[in-house]
Amino acid sequence: MSRPIRVFINGFGRIGRTIFRQLLTEEARARFDIVGVNDIAPLDTCAYLLRYDSVYGPLPQPVETGQGWLSIGAQRIRFFGTADLRKLDLRDVDVVLECTGRAQDRATAEAGLDAGAGNVLISGPSSAADATLVIGANDRELGKARIVSNASCTTNAIAPLLRSLDLGLGIERAHVTTIHCYTGSQPTVDRPGSSLERSRAAAVSMVPTTTSAADQVMGILPEFRGRLSIAAVRVPCLSVSAIDATIQFVESLDQTMNDFLREAFDGSRLIGLVEDPCVSTDFRARPESLVIALPETQTNGTRQVRLFGWYDNEWGFSARMIEMAERLAVRHP
Repeated sequence: MSRPIRVFINGFGRIGRTIFRQLLTEEARARFDIVGVNDIAPLDTCAYLLRYDSVYGPLPQPVETGQGWLSIGAQRIRFFGTADLRKLDLRDVDVVLECTGRAQDRATAEAGLDAGAGNVLISGPSSAADATLVIGANDRELGKARIVSNASCTTNAIAPLLRSLDLGLGIERAHVTTIHCYTGSQPTVDRPGSSLERSRAAAVSMVPTTTSAADQVMGILPEFRGRLSIAAVRVPCLSVSAIDATIQFVESLDQTMNDFLREAFDGSRLIGLVEDPCVSTDFRARPESLVIALPETQTNGTRQVRLFGWYDNEWGFSARMIEMAERLAVRHP
């Protein structure tokens, strides 16, 4: 595509704003053009939350607003406040980045297409999508799908790792626990929620719970059915999550696990490696889907390995959203 890819951000919450921040970089601006943003929250509130962020800090560029527009430095972007995308003319849009979290039914998921856009990319699990794809796992199955789910942050962290290890070593069975920071789906004080444990205050307790990644990874990598289990614990951290995986390989390792990982993921943009002992805040704003902590690797015998990895569940996931949007826009029939 000779011109920048035209994207429209629908929903200016955590993921919508994080994508927006990444698209403001000089490198991204050469490839993408943000033609509009839509959110039902007041424009001034959206601008304030873009200007000041409790996780990533203040935006370096000045943020101003006017009637129906939002400007960052010299860049002015149209801002809409409709609950129904069908009311907009999106015929100049290559990809709608659907970040409202509400595209769970077909009518909502395809609203961007009805408005004239070429494709819709959903920032989370959605059974209404034509396909659920994870870069590094099953993204070759894109085909002609126009409504695509980018799965979840945890699925993006787990699926590429398992696929690579299965191809390289053969996985007999595995268990993965995601140690996930709390999110807006949890309450700040105890109140009735979607489950008893999810009814408890997010910032004061570790909360054992389920994860959508369990079903998503099986759908993306169906060959793992019957040999993979996934659990979750929500922890009182504002950002950055982790996975703790115990993996039994088919064959005995003929080299140290860390040497294998260094060779397998050298130069990878999806799976990084860190040699130093680190903590979660060290991985804030890292763009990889997962960063494996090599000092945490443990082996039990010659076939069982424990791996630990960090992922910024907002920043890394948003980076994959941008990559997937590019694939949707530039693919050839």
